[in-house]
Parts: sequence; structure tokens; C-alpha cells
Amino acid sequence: MENDTFNSLTLRLEGLNVWKSYFYPAFIFLLLSYIFIMLMNVGIAAVILLDKSLHQPMYLLFCNLPLNDLLGNSILLPRLLLDMLRPRSELFISYYECAVQAFTTHMSGTTAHTVLMIMAFDRYVAICYPLQYNMIMTNKMVMKLTASAWGVALVLVGILLGLTLRLNRCRTLITNPYCDNASLFKLSCESVLINNIYGLTFTVVLFTGSIGSMVITYTKITVVCLTSNSKSLNSKALKTCSTHLVVYLIMLISGMCIIVLHRFPQYSDYRKLSAILFLIVPGSLNPIIYGMQSAEIGKALSKLFPSKQVMP
Repeated sequence: MENDTFNSLTLRLEGLNVWKSYFYPAFIFLLLSYIFIMLMNVGIAAVILLDKSLHQPMYLLFCNLPLNDLLGNSILLPRLLLDMLRPRSELFISYYECAVQAFTTHMSGTTAHTVLMIMAFDRYVAICYPLQYNMIMTNKMVMKLTASAWGVALVLVGILLGLTLRLNRCRTLITNPYCDNASLFKLSCESVLINNIYGLTFTVVLFTGSIGSMVITYTKITVVCLTSNSKSLNSKALKTCSTHLVVYLIMLISGMCIIVLHRFPQYSDYRKLSAILFLIVPGSLNPIIYGMQSAEIGKALSKLFPSKQVMP
């Protein structure tokens, strides 16, 4: 039974519904995924920050993605792994830790959108205005774009969570494997109309701005490539933009699955799975995609891990 304690500071997590026969494979998969995400993203971020040849706007802006993936996964996955080892009756979390988890979840997801938007702007300038690129994309501009990506996300998510934390709570059950904004405001018995209006506005503005910027940017890039006879320009555009677009689509599809499944309570298990995959899939694939597609990152990695020649 759910405990209806008013404004309780101890909440109960519903956790994951994993069949006993799949428990160990699921736990090992999540643990290895977490280790892989940490190693790959720390490695990519370190390579970009330490190798001076990679101190270019494209790579410095991309460096925000692994840092963001590290933030989101390091806050949520270790706790999720520990919860899997606990009996259902002992799945408790403090209200304050829950609020931090919810903030981190939405901050990570929102920042992924804003970072990919500023990366799209960088690709647009590089391909459409190659001669003015160095004048436009200065270190100062990179810093401004980075600050705006994190700052916009911070303001939007801060208001989102602020509206939820003002509510009194009469329930204690979080119907999710970890805390997010929707799970938190569902604990309240007050009217959540304002929360729903802002949440819908937040989602529409973020997705409209994100998708709109991608469509406009790539439309202009496509026009430039089609009207240009430069094979090197078209090759550069195909290589860098395809990588960026694949990363964006992975993040977009993962996020939209959670939003859609939140509207269908009967599919709660699928929603939980998609919520976890939203953390794991982008965090795992982003460094792989950029690492494989970027010759510069590949060269930097080869300097750190030189291959040993086997003597005949």
C-alpha cells in the first residue's frame, strides 16, 4: 500500500520489473554500459582538452556532449544499479536526492538539444561561410555559444523543477526507476495545471527550436553543396554533417519515446525501459560515432595509445 504521509521526505521507488531469469544479464549489461560510457566519454573529453591540434571550434563545442553524458549517467546509473540489488521493500530515496535526480535528468536531456543546436550553427558557418569562419568562430564566440547552451538549459529546467518543488505532496510512490519531473509532480494532490502548461510549453519550445534549427541549417547547407562545384567542400559537409545528424536523431528519438510513453500508463514497463535507454544509448554511441568519423580524433587517440609492432 502507498503511504499517504503529507510532505514526506522519504519517497518510495517503484524500480525496474525484471524477471528473475533476466536479472543478472540485465544487471551486467547496465554495469558494463556504465563503465563503457565513463571510459569513452572521459577519454574523448581528455583527448580534446589535452591535444592542442583539437582546440578547434568544432571539437571544443562537441566536448560539451561527453561532459553532459558524464553528468547525466554518473548521477543516475550508479544509484539504479544499487537499487537493482535491493529488495523491492527497501527501495527508498530521500526527497532531496530525488529532486537532484530529476534536475539532472532534465538538465542532461535539455543540454543535449542546445549543444547540438550550437554545433549545427558551427557547421553552417564552416560550410556556408568558409572564408569568414575563423573571424566568426573565435574563442570568444565558442565560449558564448557554450555558455548559452548550458545557460538556456539551466533556466528552462530551473523553472520546470521550481514549479514542481513548490507543490505539497500527499503521495510517496515514484512510478519510475529514477526520479524525473513528471514523477515528482504526480506526488501532489494540488492542481498541477500550471506544471502541465509549462511542461507542454517547455517541450514544444525545445523541440521546435531544436528541430527547426536543424531543418533550417541543413537546408542551407544542402543548397550550398548542390550549387557548389567543390568536391572537397561537399565531402567535408557529408562527413561532418552526417555525423552530427546521426547523433541528433539518436538523441531525438530516445527522448520522444519517453515523452510519448508518459501519456500511456498501461505501457509503464516500456516507459521505464526507454527512460534507461535514453541515458545509455546516446552516452555510448556519441563518442563512438565522432571517434570513428573524425580523423583528427583518431590521430590524437593513436598518439595516446600507439599500436605496437609485432616482430616476425
